[in-house]
Amino acid sequence: MRAGPIFLSPSVNEIIFIVSEPPEGGYAAEAVGQSIFTVADTLKELNEMVRDAVIRHFEEDRRPKIIRLHFVREELIAV
Repeated sequence: MRAGPIFLSPSVNEIIFIVSEPPEGGYAAEAVGQSIFTVADTLKELNEMVRDAVIRHFEEDRRPKIIRLHFVREELIAV
């Protein structure tokens, strides 16, 4: 995924996930700058899965305090 300038310098206490809607349905979330990826069927489940993934990935003293979800949507328009 390609990130724009907004993702170049998140604060130390924040982690950003790019969220997309795969063709097979549900949601997929990928962390910017970290090896964290998760999928879920609903937004509520996605929030829980992302939070759990961040807790498991980082030690408590290095864990971000804020999780930001950035939703992207691809739309094709025929010309």
